[in-house]
Amino acid sequence: MPNHESIRQNRWIRPFGAWLQHHNLWHLHRRSVSGGVAVGMFCGLIPGPFQMLGAALMSVLFRVNLPIAMATTLYTNPFTIVPLYVLAYKLGALVTGQSHALAAAHFNEPDMDWSNWFSVMLDWVVSLGKPFAIGLPLLAVVLAVLGYIVVRIGWRIHVLVQWRKRAARRKQRGA
Repeated sequence: MPNHESIRQNRWIRPFGAWLQHHNLWHLHRRSVSGGVAVGMFCGLIPGPFQMLGAALMSVLFRVNLPIAMATTLYTNPFTIVPLYVLAYKLGALVTGQSHALAAAHFNEPDMDWSNWFSVMLDWVVSLGKPFAIGLPLLAVVLAVLGYIVVRIGWRIHVLVQWRKRAARRKQRGA
């Protein structure tokens, strides 16, 4: 990770002043990494190309690790986004009490090109209705909480294993 002075002197970061100079945005420790994973998991479900922008803004807002948050958004990709959106729809249908059955027309690939992709995708998402509108943010929160907990537990396990190895080495040297 870059040191604090190199971040402060970077010509791209300097205009943003103190916003991007908080130490939690760049250092690897339990709180900033677990928070960065949570932010990345949440922002990974933001539709369209705004995932990394959302992760950057939320990282600054919550003062969590910025590179980790942006990298974590990459769990959504062309192979995973449709199953995640189907899961979000089903979760929303479960919460709202609506039918779990998905109309095949909802998940047909929309006809679009570079000039109309945004409006076509927006129409497609709106056609999924209330279950999707409720399920997507709910799934994002669930994934963020799970990511946070998994990192915190994993970090703790790693620290305990390292302590035990160190204690065993000391005992071995002392014996």
